[in-house]
Amino acid sequence: MLGGQVVLEENPCIIKVANSWIIMNPGGGPTDDKPDVILRPPEDRHTASSFLNVRVADIHGFYAAARAKGAEFLTPPIDRRAELRCYMRDPDGYLIEVGQSTGLLKGILARTDTEA
Repeated sequence: MLGGQVVLEENPCIIKVANSWIIMNPGGGPTDDKPDVILRPPEDRHTASSFLNVRVADIHGFYAAARAKGAEFLTPPIDRRAELRCYMRDPDGYLIEVGQSTGLLKGILARTDTEA
């Protein structure tokens, strides 16, 4: 969906996107560097503890192309004054924020929930 190139398919999956890398671990039990920690997809799709944040140059173009490929979005892109943004889910249910900086590039900050 993000237009990246798969560098390594698994263990972990590594995708080169633009000039960055996205590394996706499959989950699993504790390891020696994270004892007592289990990595797993979210059980409740309405509660998020973290998400990936991606910026694109043309959010409307990205949104249309990703939907055509079957991506699930919570809403279409919304203008938040500093940016246009929307959220999509990956196959495991994790949220990915996709945004396009607009006003932020001019020092205009995002609107808050109390502003119209």
